Amino acid sequence: MRLVIQRVRDSSVTVEGKVTGAIDHGLLVLVGVAREDTDETARALAGKVARLRVFEDDAGKMNRSVRDVGGGVLAVSQFTLLADTRKGNRPSFVPAAPPEQARPLCDVFCEALRVEGVPVAEGVFGARMDVRLVNDGPVTILLEA
Repeated sequence: MRLVIQRVRDSSVTVEGKVTGAIDHGLLVLVGVAREDTDETARALAGKVARLRVFEDDAGKMNRSVRDVGGGVLAVSQFTLLADTRKGNRPSFVPAAPPEQARPLCDVFCEALRVEGVPVAEGVFGARMDVRLVNDGPVTILLEA
C-alpha cells in the first residue's frame, strides 16, 4: 500500500458535479493498493495515519496528530500511485491490486481510521474525480507498507 498524505486547510472530491466527500482541516490521503496488501496492511497504515504527528504544537513543532487537532481525513483511492515507470515512457500498473481486491482494502483502511477516532470522508472508488485541496504548509508525506 502506498499513501500520499497532504496536510490541508480543506479538501473535497467532486464526481459528476456532486461533492461526494469533504473535510475542513486535516489530511488528504491518496490511497494506492498493491497486489500483496492485506487487511493487516490497511489497518496498520490507518493507525500510522491517525497518529502521524504532522500538525504544529504551540511551539511550532510537528508534534500533533490529526486526532489531536480534531481534523478529518479525506481518503481517495488512486491506483496510479502504484505505477511502475522504470522502463519506457508508459507506466505499467501491474503492481496495483485489481479493483475486486483494492476496493475492500480501501474500505478496511477507512473503517480502521474511524475506529481510531478520526472522521473520514471518501472519494468514489473507480470514479473519475475532481480533487480540490488547499495544502497547509505545504506538508506532503509518503507512507508505504
